[in-house]
Amino acid sequence: MKTADSRFGRREFLKQGSRLIGLAVAGPAVVPCSVLGRGGFHAPGERIAMAFIGLGGQGTGHLLGGAWTYIPGGYIARKDVQVVAVCDVRAERRQSAQQRCNQMYAQKFGQPDYKGVEAYNDFRDVLARTDVDAVLVALPYHWAAPMAAMAAKAGKDVYCEKPVAITVREGRNLVDVFKRYGRIYQAGTQQRSEYGGKFRIACELVRNGRIGQLKEVYAYRLPGAFNPVPWTSDASQPVPAGFDWDLWLGPLPWRPYSGEAGHALPGMFVGDVNWSPHHYDIIQWTINPNRLAPIEVEFESKGRSAEEGIVHYHYSNGVVVHSSAYPGEAVGGDGGACFVGTQGRIAVDRGSIVSYPAGILKEPLGPNDERVYRANSHSGNFLECVRSRQRTICDPDTAVYTMNAILIGGISMILRRRLRWNPARWEFENDDEANRLLSYTPRPPWLL
Repeated sequence: MKTADSRFGRREFLKQGSRLIGLAVAGPAVVPCSVLGRGGFHAPGERIAMAFIGLGGQGTGHLLGGAWTYIPGGYIARKDVQVVAVCDVRAERRQSAQQRCNQMYAQKFGQPDYKGVEAYNDFRDVLARTDVDAVLVALPYHWAAPMAAMAAKAGKDVYCEKPVAITVREGRNLVDVFKRYGRIYQAGTQQRSEYGGKFRIACELVRNGRIGQLKEVYAYRLPGAFNPVPWTSDASQPVPAGFDWDLWLGPLPWRPYSGEAGHALPGMFVGDVNWSPHHYDIIQWTINPNRLAPIEVEFESKGRSAEEGIVHYHYSNGVVVHSSAYPGEAVGGDGGACFVGTQGRIAVDRGSIVSYPAGILKEPLGPNDERVYRANSHSGNFLECVRSRQRTICDPDTAVYTMNAILIGGISMILRRRLRWNPARWEFENDDEANRLLSYTPRPPWLL
């Protein structure tokens, strides 16, 4: 199911063969235990060969160890993974990552001249490699869905950091492509798996009626959406050396470099598409609505700007979600959600889980209570599913359903009015103005 690559044909095969012959002729050699699969290492053929595309703070954190991997040392420290490539449009980032990876492997494998990690500017060169099993992509917002879909078409499994997709059409394409090509996908919504299972516990308690009938949820975060307004800039600057600005823009309309090149260009979005997926993902996991039933989205203005308003979601099972804090509570840095039922409420964030009354948390779930998908490591769940070919805890359907909720809420913010969303048809009902915001025209050649 891998994509063929003419550059790795007969010539490369002969080159690899000559290396093996040279090793044989050279006579006996000391082979590190890691090569044989001893000392806790997996043999080379059993390791998942991974490439990392996007090496900013989040991508590098996954690769080398950081707040998003939850494993000391990152993926490169795992004995069941072999990092073979790193990629970024900034030369200093990819070169630094390549150097650090090769140094770490040189020490780990006892090979001082280890050079097995290649560095790339263009992600298409990474996807063309037939020896790459999976990629982790941590990208500017507008690249997440297109690159994940291209990776699936190239036969790669994908761990994709937020925001999954910036338009509904991108999300639908993502679901279709992963289904068609049979690849594994994990969205970086780590709250499903990490933080001691707090979010899973809250989900199961609410689903099993510990707070009575669920009535309301407070999301603590605004949703958000891509705002396809014409972009102009009068502050053109020379592109920094070693930075491929054209490739960074990718599908976005062309604009000159003017010093901004973080996750998103100024003016591209309304609301929040980056932090909110964590929380709306948990909320929809807990509400467990009929995914094909319509959702009413209502914008309540609280000031001049859309960001000062509140979005209310009316789900088919009667639950109403508010993009604000529970009355009387401040929005904390950890975000989270508060679930309000007829007999109590449960509030959960990354640091804590509390209930009112307190006794709700003291009553354990019974053997006949409903349970949800359980994973204790988000990255570990992804790698397990790469091997087993089972769906991940946040597969494309789940990730895109969450992202659609955020995007339709953001479109309600842009238009500052009520909308009715039909998930079965992937469009708003009888609303051409809102439906025009479900996609944008990508810059060639980056068409869906």
